[in-house]
Amino acid sequence: MNLCRCGIQIGGHKGFDKVVWEVAEHKEGEHPSVTFKYHCRDGEEGYPGDLSVTATYTLTSKTTLGLDMEAVPANKATPVSLAQHTYWNLGGHNSGDILNNTAQIWANHITPVDQYTVPTGEIMPVKGTPFDFTSEKQIGRDIQQVGLGYDHNYVLDCGDKKDGLKHAAKIKDPKSSRVLDLWTNAPGMQFYTANYVDGVVGKGGAVYNKHAGVCLETQGFPNAINTPNFPSIVVQPGDKYIHNMVYEFSVE
Repeated sequence: MNLCRCGIQIGGHKGFDKVVWEVAEHKEGEHPSVTFKYHCRDGEEGYPGDLSVTATYTLTSKTTLGLDMEAVPANKATPVSLAQHTYWNLGGHNSGDILNNTAQIWANHITPVDQYTVPTGEIMPVKGTPFDFTSEKQIGRDIQQVGLGYDHNYVLDCGDKKDGLKHAAKIKDPKSSRVLDLWTNAPGMQFYTANYVDGVVGKGGAVYNKHAGVCLETQGFPNAINTPNFPSIVVQPGDKYIHNMVYEFSVE
């Protein structure tokens, strides 16, 4: 789990993924869950104010995982944009890359980036570009046209809703027929194709290389703190940041 105070993967030099979280609550039964908590102090990594954060993972069914993240600043307005940075490969352990997987993303626009992968402030239509996943297509079909691979924030602006959450993305592995559907209340999703994974040794000595997985990081827009036309990520003292995700697994 990669939880970020602001940004995509890290919140400063020591992001929330590099700190020790406490287990606040653990429930068993039909819908088991675990809640982690972390208290970020005023000035930590340069961010203003004390911030109390929780992340609750819940097995809402045998094939559905919910993640609910909340954050409350105590005394100062502060930017908050938490992201879940799991690498997904529906082919399973040591199954190669995800280029033959298909993806559908319910977004008509992306926020294009500069040479440092920082959004420029523009909101660009995807129609007619390699970024268009409004219809299901292979992840690798147009990937050579976007440099190292996809690492872009998609504007979630056209998905159906269920239980108050927008349909963000659908990933399908043609070999196993496994499917992942992601639902969220976040305005954007970073679609990342593991462009910088290089020789990571995993379970059983398996080696993971470029494009070994895909990340679906629902979030506030990156660089929103410097971009007035992006949805604000600043949370006022006493207000609550709420970020919900549901991961549904199935077979087609």
